[in-house]
Amino acid sequence: MTTLITPVILSGGSGTRLWPLSRSKRPKQLLALTGTETMLQMTAGRCVDGGRFGKPIIVTNAAHAEDIGAQLTASGFTPAAIITEPAGRNTAPAIALAAIEANSDAALLVMPSDHVISDVPAFHAAIERALPLVAEGWLVTFGITPDAPDTGFGYIQRGEEIVAGVQRVAAFVEKPDRARAEQYLAQGNYSWNGGIFLFRADTYLTALEQYAPTMAKAAHAAMAGATRDGAIVAPERETFLQSPSESIDYAIMERADQVAVVPVEMGWSDLGSWDALHDIAERDVDGNVIHGDVVAIDTSHCLIRGEGVVVTTVGVKDLIVVATRDAVMILPRGSSQEVKRVVEQLKTRAHITLDMPFPMD
Repeated sequence: MTTLITPVILSGGSGTRLWPLSRSKRPKQLLALTGTETMLQMTAGRCVDGGRFGKPIIVTNAAHAEDIGAQLTASGFTPAAIITEPAGRNTAPAIALAAIEANSDAALLVMPSDHVISDVPAFHAAIERALPLVAEGWLVTFGITPDAPDTGFGYIQRGEEIVAGVQRVAAFVEKPDRARAEQYLAQGNYSWNGGIFLFRADTYLTALEQYAPTMAKAAHAAMAGATRDGAIVAPERETFLQSPSESIDYAIMERADQVAVVPVEMGWSDLGSWDALHDIAERDVDGNVIHGDVVAIDTSHCLIRGEGVVVTTVGVKDLIVVATRDAVMILPRGSSQEVKRVVEQLKTRAHITLDMPFPMD
């Protein structure tokens, strides 16, 4: 019998690492950054095989639920549920809400809503390798094959092979410094932690009750008191707020016994910065990534994006230039992690561009 997988798409983020395009009311998962589809639509589109995947469950916040529903409908997707978290409590409680909503024996494929996977067949093949262990009660994560000693990701140390292409997790490792990241890459038995998981709903909930009972109790109570309006499921607020705020890694994966990793090369990026977008996007003959109404003269190795405005550059190189109708950001390429400093400055001024939706029209 074929296992029907329920995609669980986590879309609660309101990140501003791609400011000024990404805003708290219109975060990057709701934007089309690498093509004509938004990141959310692309994520849902990886799970459209009716013989293998069921309808997705989306976990988000109430502010984004309407946009998410509209985007999924526009792409022909019918969600099983859009669960609106009463407040952000990190990934472990969010996944618990989805696991309670799903059938207890469903295999849950947990995915962030804002990642890029260019080799979907490789992703599907990795899922198939994991499913037999999932049926036996294993918690599975997918380890991204690293191509650089990146210090921006957590790492997974892979242990002995359980079955072909699947290994036991030896350890989860925090984001390392440069020297340790280079050591991990040289050793060859470490993967990036991409935050993608596969397990049965009942397996996850049993683990939650064992390792995070307060969280499990709060999630069950919140879903028992949930209100429903079509596909929208709103867990009861006060009981959910009693849940601790913890990631799935800390709450479950680092504590459980049967935890496996499937290493996979699938053209993955978390698209966590403007530099990451430059790295994966198609570049012109001068090494530029151009989007919008842009005139670039004697310009090389830049990312230039104009949204509703004309952007012109002359005689520059290695820059990131992003201009919207209400904000302009310019910084050296390779420094896009510094956007967080810009955002912090704007927060101290309670600046409207952090909260308002991007002016699309």
